[in-house]
Amino acid sequence: MNTDERQHEGSVILLGPQSWHYADVTRTINELDIDGPIALVTAGWQENESDDSGLQKALDRPTINLSLHARSEGVADAEADFVAAWTLRQKHLRRLQEFYRIRLQSIDKAAGSIAVRHASSELLEEQLEISVSQLRHLDADHLQRCATIRERFDNDWPISSLPSLESQREEVAEELQACKALIITGGHVVAVLNRLRLFDVFATWDDRPIIGWSAGAMVLTERIVLFHDSPPFGTNLAQVLDTGFGLCPDLVALPDMSRRVHLDQKGPIGRFSRRMAPAHCLALDPGSRIRFEDGKMTAVEESARLDEDGQVNWGWTP
Repeated sequence: MNTDERQHEGSVILLGPQSWHYADVTRTINELDIDGPIALVTAGWQENESDDSGLQKALDRPTINLSLHARSEGVADAEADFVAAWTLRQKHLRRLQEFYRIRLQSIDKAAGSIAVRHASSELLEEQLEISVSQLRHLDADHLQRCATIRERFDNDWPISSLPSLESQREEVAEELQACKALIITGGHVVAVLNRLRLFDVFATWDDRPIIGWSAGAMVLTERIVLFHDSPPFGTNLAQVLDTGFGLCPDLVALPDMSRRVHLDQKGPIGRFSRRMAPAHCLALDPGSRIRFEDGKMTAVEESARLDEDGQVNWGWTP
């Protein structure tokens, strides 16, 4: 098991992108009957982390912003050697992602070329399975390599050797003890993931509710998958980025899927769904809500599943 993965005996609710009035997250908090205070992780907003007044107003409850981005800046100022090593680690991870992506492109291109050849359906199905198997192997290998790098780094830099970080973790844990629920917002998914890990936010979080939207939802799953069929830059090939915390197993979260995926392209959708199986590939569009209780998916609202036959199943329920 990935060392980040944790069991959560309580409610975890994943949401799609939020509008300025935060209607979905407010409705969720109201239905959970949370009387506050609520812990906020807005690290995905990075330098705008503290601009949470709109969210606070919508929730209409006491909130405590954990300020993970700002805390990480403070640790950086105090632990220069640690930050230098962290920077090198991140550079190494980005290079691994680049090499992994190059290999993925070769397999995906071959799969697309084979799929349009005139051949029997049995032969094409066989070839599709070969392509999916190769993609799955690359995905698993990449995640393992990333985990190995992170584990090695953690061994080289134990928390006991970093008094500033140790102190900040203790403060975060103390603030969390007073909170009734945890909200993790969207934004830059790597920033969210790294700050949650850095300050070990889930170490002392028991069965209290967790709500995450967009990037904040992605990090709660087992695998973070980057996807966009028409990206503003870069490749349109879906790729795993890293492991998540595993609080929502057997799910690939696809924020804003209806806008990012060409839903009429059955071939690529089917190949992607098979590649991610047995996990369900579910949309987190505006208005979507996926609920887990005690680690099991119990309800899906306003979402769709990408099926292995390339269909978009808008009526799917767990």
